[in-house]
Amino acid sequence: MRTHPRTVATLLLSLLAGPVVLAGCADPDTQESSSATLTPADSSAAAETTEASPVASAETGDTSAPPFPANADPDTGEASPGASVTVSDIRVGRQDGYDRVVFEVGGTGTPGWDVRYVDAPASQGSGKPIDVAGDAALQVTITGAGYPYDTGVDEFSSNGPVTGAGTETVTEVAFDATFEGTTVAFVGTRSQAPFRVYLLENPTRVVVDVADA
Repeated sequence: MRTHPRTVATLLLSLLAGPVVLAGCADPDTQESSSATLTPADSSAAAETTEASPVASAETGDTSAPPFPANADPDTGEASPGASVTVSDIRVGRQDGYDRVVFEVGGTGTPGWDVRYVDAPASQGSGKPIDVAGDAALQVTITGAGYPYDTGVDEFSSNGPVTGAGTETVTEVAFDATFEGTTVAFVGTRSQAPFRVYLLENPTRVVVDVADA
C-alpha cells in the first residue's frame, strides 16, 4: 500500500505538535505551587516578626520597673506556692543611669528573692570564700529553686565570672550553686549603691538594677 507524501508530512507535524499541546495543558495547581515565592513585602514582614522579641524590649529599659530606693537596704520577694525553677542564664548590661543583671529561669511557678550586700561572699553549700571583683558585693539568693533533674531545665554554668560591656557600677557576677531550694550568685559592685529587684515574665526573669554610684 502506498502512502502519499502529503499524508506523511501531515503525520509528522501532528507528532511534533503533541508535546507542545501537552505542555500547555499542565495542571494549573502544580504550576502555582512551584512558582510561589516571597515578595519583597512578605520578606520585610518576616524580618520584622523575627526581630520582635519580648526579651529584647524588656531588657532595654521598656519596663514598668519600680523606682530606685534612696538606700541600699535588703530587698526580698516571695516565690509562688510550689515554685521549682532553675537559673538557665545570667546576663549583664548597661542602661541609662544604672547597670542591669538578669537571672533567667525556667521550670514551674515564679521565683522569689533575697538580695542584700554582704561583707564576705561565701558558697552557701561549703562556706568556702568566693572572690568577687569590686569594693562591695550583692548576694542574690533566688528562692523557689529546684535542681535540673527536678525542673528539666539545664542550669547556668560558666568558666568564669559574667561581665557586661560598658557597665559603671557592676563589675562582674559570680555564680555559686543551688542548695536546698535556693540558688545564689554574687554581684560585684564598685560601691554599696542603691538597687531594685523585680520580676519579669515571658520568659521569667529576676532583674537586679544597680544605680550608678
